[in-house]
Amino acid sequence: MSKEGGCGMKKEKSKGKTSSTYVKDENPELRKVVHGLKNLVRGAVPGTRETVNAWGIPIFEAKDLFCFYMVGRNHVTFGFHYGTSLEDPGGLLEGTGKNIRHVKLRSLEDLEQKGLKQLVQAAARLEGKSPMRGMSGKSKAARA
Repeated sequence: MSKEGGCGMKKEKSKGKTSSTYVKDENPELRKVVHGLKNLVRGAVPGTRETVNAWGIPIFEAKDLFCFYMVGRNHVTFGFHYGTSLEDPGGLLEGTGKNIRHVKLRSLEDLEQKGLKQLVQAAARLEGKSPMRGMSGKSKAARA
């Protein structure tokens, strides 16, 4: 598998659609986690759109972009662009960067962690922050 731009993502053309290797065939359990994650985000923040940033990483945006996901070999990294600005009483967030924090999701049960839905809602409410360079996305409809 090739890596483009160092993000661990390969785009493939099939039947006129662009698909990604973020949801890898070798771990069908993670495919279920991604599906559940999308449902969690859309349920927590009505009107959310799924887009893709400049590096091909799937992101979610309402008024502004607020979270993203990347599929690894053994887990889904569910990241928050401004995670350092979020209250996290459950201690779910990991990371040491200037802005981004993430939660590792290994199973569908991880989507039911206390406080996860509240993190999504709080992230979507953050306003007035410009997207980090390269993180804003294009809607899937605009790319088609």
